[in-house]
Parts: sequence; structure tokens; C-alpha cells
Amino acid sequence: MGDSDVLCFQEVARNDPQYADGADQLAELQALFPRHRAFFGAALDRPGTGAERRQFGNLLLSRLPVLQVFFHLLPHPAEGGIKHMQRQAIEAVVGHPPVRCAWSRRTSSTTRRAPRGADRAAARAAGEVAENEARPPKPAASPYDPVPRPASLVLCGDLNFLPHEDEFRALFAPPLLDAWRSARGAEPHPPSTGLYDRRQWPTGGHCRDYFAVTPDVAQRVAGLSIDTTTDASDHQPLRLTLHD
Repeated sequence: MGDSDVLCFQEVARNDPQYADGADQLAELQALFPRHRAFFGAALDRPGTGAERRQFGNLLLSRLPVLQVFFHLLPHPAEGGIKHMQRQAIEAVVGHPPVRCAWSRRTSSTTRRAPRGADRAAARAAGEVAENEARPPKPAASPYDPVPRPASLVLCGDLNFLPHEDEFRALFAPPLLDAWRSARGAEPHPPSTGLYDRRQWPTGGHCRDYFAVTPDVAQRVAGLSIDTTTDASDHQPLRLTLHD
């Protein structure tokens, strides 16, 4: 799809025989992108074989400067009768001028509502940080001094809802905008899931993968594309391009 400064991967497994024959997918992806630095957040971290840990989570690869990183465990309601698991989101302050990049993989069904609140909280966090930065400076520098955490935000991921559902309208409300609309106007969202894996998705292709951006980032959107030809996953890769 082209050269990328930042890459976001979900459901990355490490040393777990139930996934990818126990491969360390973090190490494999690092080897494929040697110029990018890796930031891995484990939603699940459990004993493995010997000193290895069985881990499952999200991964950010960046060749831009990363000023700081936050790892957020999403709320995990203990509801019976549905398939669910612990999920995680990574928030990274990337580049110059800095922009926050955050992404998460949400659990489906009725557990979606709590993770949605976590994503909204990530969008509001910059306001709290701005209040802290407005306070008088400390008399001397400290290793714990805050690092810039701007309001500018790119949030992406498999959000597990459809464009016509209430969860979509709740998330894509100020201060968050749908980057697809910024790039493509009224063009319908293309199918991003279920194009090839009809066993898991018998209804066929539909959209549940998105980019959400703050208004200042929306003004920088140069394009948003999707690769519908690869069958490497049951989700199709998306690529967001921003003007400098």
C-alpha cells in the first residue's frame, strides 16, 4: 500500500501455541520493518515455556520519534453467555509536531459499550493534560516533568460496530470525526471485514474498521485507502495519509 511512518497491528501473539504455531509475531514484524521501533502492549500476559511469556495484544511500529507511550487496559465486563476477552489500547505521542496515535481492538456484542467509553476518555485526555500544562512551572527540572500530550488525535482499529449502529454515532461525535468522511465525503464505507473468510463471516463483507480524528487532524487528511485484494486476514488493511 506504500511506505508508512507508523504501522498499527492488532491481535499480535507471542510464544502461544494456540496462535501461529507459537511464533513470536512481534519479533517477526520487527525483522520485516528494521527501521521502525516497536512498542508492544499485552492485553494478556501469562506463563509460557521456560522463561518465555505467552502474550497477546497490540503493536505500534514507528520510524518517527515517539515522545511517550501509554498502555490502557479496556474495561472488561464479566458477562456470561457471550464470547469476550481482555482488550488493550496503545496511545503514543508521535512525530514533530506531535500527534497522539491510539488504537484498540474491541470485544464484540454487549461488551462494546464499556470500551467505547474508554476510547472517548482517550479523546478527552488532552483537555486534562492542557490544564496541567497551564499550571505554573516547577522551580527546578525533574525526571517526572510532563511530556507534551497534544489534543491532536488519530484513533484507529477494529471497533466492532457497523456504520448504521448507535455505537458509531456515539463515537464519531465532537471532538472526534470520521476520517473516511474527511477523505471521501459521502462515499459509503467500503467493506473491511468478511470479504474472504465466509466461515467466520457468513453474511459477507461489511465495515467495522475505522480511523477517528480530531478536527485539526481532519484538515490534514490527504487520503484514506483500503486494500481489498489481500486475504491474509479476515480484516482488510487501511492506510491513512496526512499532509505535513
